[in-house]
Amino acid sequence: MLELDLQFFAKEGPGGEKTEEPTSKKLEDARKEGQVAKSKEFASSLTLLAFFLLLRIWMTVLATQLKELFGGFYNRFGYFAGMASYEDRHVEYSTLVSYALLRVFVIIAPFLISGFVLCFVADLAQVKWKPTSKPLQPKLSKINPINGLKRIFSVQKLVELIKSVVKIAIVVIVVYNQLKDKWPLIFNMYDMPLLQGVMAAGKILIDTGFLISLIFMVVAFADFGFQKWKFHQDMKMTKQEVKEEYKSTEGDPQIKGKIKQKMMEASRRRMMQSVPQADVVITNPTHYAVALRYDKEIAPAPFVVAKGVDHIAQKIKEIARENDVEIMENKPLARALYSNVDLGEQIPEELYVAVAEVLAAVYKATGRV
Repeated sequence: MLELDLQFFAKEGPGGEKTEEPTSKKLEDARKEGQVAKSKEFASSLTLLAFFLLLRIWMTVLATQLKELFGGFYNRFGYFAGMASYEDRHVEYSTLVSYALLRVFVIIAPFLISGFVLCFVADLAQVKWKPTSKPLQPKLSKINPINGLKRIFSVQKLVELIKSVVKIAIVVIVVYNQLKDKWPLIFNMYDMPLLQGVMAAGKILIDTGFLISLIFMVVAFADFGFQKWKFHQDMKMTKQEVKEEYKSTEGDPQIKGKIKQKMMEASRRRMMQSVPQADVVITNPTHYAVALRYDKEIAPAPFVVAKGVDHIAQKIKEIARENDVEIMENKPLARALYSNVDLGEQIPEELYVAVAEVLAAVYKATGRV
């Protein structure tokens, strides 16, 4: 018995079911690849509606111009036949055909221009302005037979089939309802003058096409809503994909933590190397330790070369003892210096007096005054 694995057609990404909302990076990357929520029906329906609307407005002018163009051709046949020279006929034919093509282009130009503009506006309204050439680049995945089977048996293809059936049904129903009461008029067109017959046939055609276009616009809006929903569902991410994206943009948290730890260790080593150059270490005495240095050539006021709490404070005091740096206990000053002055910064003016008293005591004890 042949077993069919339905997961073959599934679109779940690695890491489980897609339950997470798409991130801005995921949407931006999809946009760069040309993946957007867009309905092809919207542009085609809008263009078709504009075509029949223009046709209704220009119908009289269009019929008159086409009649004049045909009459001009017809009246020239006898003139061509009377020309004896082949070269003369050839030149006259070329001139007339060029003129006719120019007239035809002028007649249909409003339809061509409006179609181009409306297609552009319809796409711009759906996806905004951000052109990309990536969808035009060749990809091996596009010729992969497995991916091709997935596209054939996808929800998108099913929706396209349903839309095609609905559109055919709409056309059949509308045409039938429009023509069921007009058959006598259609049969009597043989007895009408050319322009009157063309106008009558054109009115039936335009009314029918205009009604079909309006219904197609409703289908297009429904399709656009579906495409938006489908695109959002396709862009959803698994928890694993969210983690991987975070790692790629922000970096692996573990690696970032190790780098931060290494940087802190390096900074701490540099700080400890500065303790021997300090003039005094002010302590809490058990929890805080702040090493100060005063050198007029470096700064006009004493500045902090090292500070720390608990284990680091003990290490600062240990290095200070090894290098004969004075250690002075002053609880409020130690806390104030640790909380308000960063490494390398000068002490604030409000602490000048307290620090000056400590330095004076240190200089007196070491015989530097």
